[in-house]
Amino acid sequence: MGWDFNELRQKVQEEAKGIQDIQGLEAFRIKYLGRKGLIQGIYASLATLPKEEKPAVGKRANDLRSLITREMEERKKAVESSLQSKKRKGDIDVSLPGVGQEFGRSHILTQVIDEICGTFENLGFIVHESPEIETEFYNFTALNIPIDHPSRDAFDTFYLEQKDCQNPDRNVLLRSHTSPGQIRIMETAKPPLAVVVPGKVYRPDAVDASHSFMFHQIEGLLVDKDVKFSHLKGLLSEFCRRFFSEDIKMRFRPHFFPFTEPSAEVDISCYICGGKGCSVCGRKGWLEILGCGMVHPKVFEAVNYPKGKYTGLAFGMGVERVAMLKYGIHDIRIFYENDIRFLKQF
Repeated sequence: MGWDFNELRQKVQEEAKGIQDIQGLEAFRIKYLGRKGLIQGIYASLATLPKEEKPAVGKRANDLRSLITREMEERKKAVESSLQSKKRKGDIDVSLPGVGQEFGRSHILTQVIDEICGTFENLGFIVHESPEIETEFYNFTALNIPIDHPSRDAFDTFYLEQKDCQNPDRNVLLRSHTSPGQIRIMETAKPPLAVVVPGKVYRPDAVDASHSFMFHQIEGLLVDKDVKFSHLKGLLSEFCRRFFSEDIKMRFRPHFFPFTEPSAEVDISCYICGGKGCSVCGRKGWLEILGCGMVHPKVFEAVNYPKGKYTGLAFGMGVERVAMLKYGIHDIRIFYENDIRFLKQF
């Protein structure tokens, strides 16, 4: 997608001049700087650009973001000055009872998603969103999950139509993880790639304190020449220090995932008890937070990357689990009950 930055700068400046109140200022911020705003859209499009064009477009996007920030600061001062002027002139009767207005806020899960994505954006990643309705090819086959794998059974996946056993890759379903986003981004862009994919996922699990039929995941993918497991360890260590605590300790335990090899589960030392053992960590001193590994060659083969040319790392985490660990929440169901008493705490 081509971006006319001169036209965008002019449009931003014209819209900023029309801001008259705080509500208009917030709408302006969401439109341009929000998680689904213009600037984020430009950053997301970088993955599809030729390598030689990315630096120039990225710089102009950063310049545009700086302009938007300056315009917002100037308009905020103007709006506040106007309100003060009205008070001095008596246009506002300060003796009248105020009309209470309760301001909304981002849901705790949205806050955690933004914080995680923001941390990886600061580390050079871009945010990419992928469809919630997928085919078996993207959700399973391209990720090296074989046809006889239990997760492909109707008891473990929400299929949206009757399964076609003759052409399984065409079956439509609600994605059971955000990993299909890896395939979609690699199909449309060449390395180097560094993306995180947040979103809802669906599995027919019985709802209890630790399970839900809908929850959120964030998938990460980095592909380039000569990517090593040491890069994965360094990246996740830095993320955990920034997100949880500078004093956090980590350990990697061997595991199996069809789409990575080697694979590992990642634990952090319990930030509540410092690893000594408490009710939050089950007296073990460790908390499991995510799975990770090196991208399996079969995954590169599915997106037609040249054999042996690239290596990559991938990781995935459940947003609800991370939020529960960070804030000491013991029941996943409370996230979805819309209890204002709970939500106001965050």
